[in-house]
Amino acid sequence: MTQDTPSRPSRAGTRQSPTADELRIWRGFIETAQALNTRLASRLHEESALSPGDYAVLLALSEAYGRRLRSSELADAVGWERSRLSHHLRRMEGRGLIRRDDCAVDYRGAEVVLTDEGARAFRSASVPHLRAVRELFVDALTPAQLNQIEELTAALRTALR
Repeated sequence: MTQDTPSRPSRAGTRQSPTADELRIWRGFIETAQALNTRLASRLHEESALSPGDYAVLLALSEAYGRRLRSSELADAVGWERSRLSHHLRRMEGRGLIRRDDCAVDYRGAEVVLTDEGARAFRSASVPHLRAVRELFVDALTPAQLNQIEELTAALRTALR
């Protein structure tokens, strides 16, 4: 090994700064993910007047038993802090997409409920949104590349736990 090729410890225990190549790969990943999210958000809003946050909340509620979740469960489902969720829910409630009910099992808590109007908005947004996911993500990759992304994202999720 030469002096300008330092040894690298195993990936699991490394604490040194990323190499120039690793930073290039990281930036490519982040910039691509941001560009994809921006395009998907723009199309979602243009085609349905929903934000990605609206869609995430409506998706979580549509999948929940009885179309309702405790606020804390909803915050976990969409990966938001409770204060951010609370502000967002207030805006969604004002648009008739959700309502908040007192929790039957805990008087201190509230349940967020998907309204019929929210369910309609979610259903009508889903078709164009899923079409955009296909056009901007799925169709840009081969089946083998999609499988690689699945493996890579699983590894990242495991490392983040």
